[in-house]
Amino acid sequence: MKYSIGVDMGGTNTDMGLVTENGNIVQRRNIPTNAYTELEPYVRDMMREIESMVDGQSAIDGMAVQLEGIGIGAPNGNFYTGCVDNAPNLTIKGNLNFAKEIHRYRDVPVVLSNDANAAAYGEYVYGGARGMRHFIMFTLGTGVGSGIVVDGKLVHGSTGAAGELGHNILVPHGRRCSCGREGCLETYTSARGIVQTYCELAHVEPSPEITSKHIGELAHQGDPVALKTWETVADQLGLAMANSVTFSAPEAIFLMGGPAQVGEPLLKPLRAAFDKYLLNIYQGTCQIRMSELRANEVAILGAAALLKMKEQ
Repeated sequence: MKYSIGVDMGGTNTDMGLVTENGNIVQRRNIPTNAYTELEPYVRDMMREIESMVDGQSAIDGMAVQLEGIGIGAPNGNFYTGCVDNAPNLTIKGNLNFAKEIHRYRDVPVVLSNDANAAAYGEYVYGGARGMRHFIMFTLGTGVGSGIVVDGKLVHGSTGAAGELGHNILVPHGRRCSCGREGCLETYTSARGIVQTYCELAHVEPSPEITSKHIGELAHQGDPVALKTWETVADQLGLAMANSVTFSAPEAIFLMGGPAQVGEPLLKPLRAAFDKYLLNIYQGTCQIRMSELRANEVAILGAAALLKMKEQ
C-alpha cells in the first residue's frame, strides 16, 4: 500500500499524519511549532516524528512503507517555491525553504501550499467535492481563508498567493485587519469578528467568556442578540460568497471551521443572503455546503492531498 505524509503547520502546534491512498490517517504525531525559532531544528524534529510513523507502520504491515511524498499546509505557504514566506504568526521568521531542508533527510516529493488551499484540495480528493471541477472553500476560524478550484486545479496565481478572499475589502474604512488594511471580510466573519459584532450589538465589552462558540450556544437557546449576530454575519458572508461566484462560477461553495459548526443560526440566513446578492444568471447553479471532512482530520488530509497535484 502507498502512503503519504500530511503536515499541518500551525502557529502553536504542527500536526502530522500518515495517510493511505483512500484518505485514512493511520498514524499521527505532533510537535510544538512555537518552541522553535530556527528552521533546521524544527525540520529535524519534524522528520524524526515522520520516520517514527513510517517505521511504526512498516512494522504493522510487515514490509517497508512506500512513501509517495510529504504535503505541507502552512500559513503563507508558496506552492511554486516550497517556501513559507514571512508568516506573521510563526516564531520561526524569514523565508523558510521547507522543500530544500526536508530533502536533506528524505528524497521524496515535497508539496507546500497555504492551509486554506490545502483544506480545499483535501475536500476535492477525499471529501464532498469529489467529482466536482469547480468549487470554492471558505475556512472560518481565527481568520478567514479560502481555496479556489477551477477546472479541477487549485488556483495559485502568478505569485502562489491567489485566493485570499478573506482579505477582500467588505466595508471600506471598516475594522482594522491584521493585514494592515481596513474593512476586510476577515474582520467581520472570523471568530474574532463575530465576537466583536456580538459585543457591539449587546453593548458589552469583550471578555474571554464571549467566544463564537458561546454565541452559537446562545443562538440555539433563542437569545435575540446572538441570533441577530449570526444574521449579520450571514449577510456579510453571503455578499462575499455571491461576489466570488461571478469570477469562477463554482458548482458549490464549501464552509468549514469552528464558527460554521453553529449550523442553522448561520446557514439559514446565509443561504437567503447568498440568493439575495447572487447575479441572476447564476441562480440555482451553486450550492452552499458544509465540508464533509472531520474537523480533526481536514488539515492533515488536505496537506496530504496536495501531493495529488503532481499527478495532474
